[in-house]
Amino acid sequence: MALWAAAASFATAQDGRLSLADRVARLEQQQAGGSGQQAGSVELLNRISQLQTEVQVLRGMLEEQDFKLRELERQSRDLGIDFDSRLERLESGSGQSGRFIDPEPGSAGGSQMGGIVGSVVMEEPEVRAPVDAGVALQGTESDALQTQEPVIADPAAERAAYDAAFEALKNGQYAEAARRFQSFLERFPDGEYAPNAQYWLGESYYVTQNYQIALDAFETLLARFPNSNKVPDALLKVGYSHYELRNWTQAEDTLNQVVQSYPDSTVARLAQGRLRALRLENRQ
Repeated sequence: MALWAAAASFATAQDGRLSLADRVARLEQQQAGGSGQQAGSVELLNRISQLQTEVQVLRGMLEEQDFKLRELERQSRDLGIDFDSRLERLESGSGQSGRFIDPEPGSAGGSQMGGIVGSVVMEEPEVRAPVDAGVALQGTESDALQTQEPVIADPAAERAAYDAAFEALKNGQYAEAARRFQSFLERFPDGEYAPNAQYWLGESYYVTQNYQIALDAFETLLARFPNSNKVPDALLKVGYSHYELRNWTQAEDTLNQVVQSYPDSTVARLAQGRLRALRLENRQ
């Protein structure tokens, strides 16, 4: 009995040692499994980081394509405006060269717009003859004439001053042209060529991208010389100036006014072309 009890005790102890080894093996397996899970988590994080990098690259490519698309739209808009201008030049049959073409004030040549002859004919303004200083007018007739119509003392000097300013404009001397036109308007504010001088003063500022000053000059013409044959062009350039200043509402209203006031004319077609460009700008 004692021998049997000792054998049983040895077997139990042996089973306990084997059980402890099994438990250690199990723990090692669990640790190995945990390391595998940790390695899987690291791999997952690396993959997420790689995907984030790819998304950033794709986003950069998308932004680049969007920029190129906007640039193509801008070029298309500019080409459309240029095409409208060329088309109107061909339709009007203008064969003249040069950017600026200026008719005689009150001529039936129609409205002028950057070298493009339009079809709008305004009423010819009255050309005042010079008054001989040696002829004295009697009574209230003389007083009425002096108060109602300023006397042009030297029409030849007026024409010479106007021609000099316009020549500077045609030669691309825009700052000099602006100075000369401003001086002309100070000397002959109500002269025969004053409306034209006011218009070309605005044009000299517009072509040098001084759009706010140009806008003021064109609006001055509309206010001071509402019957001038330069009114359609000045109104169009008011719309253009608002467009360049990104005053979208004012630009649209003014260009629509041109279309409504002068239908089937060059200025109306040019206004429609700029309205198309305006719609593209509003979509961006």
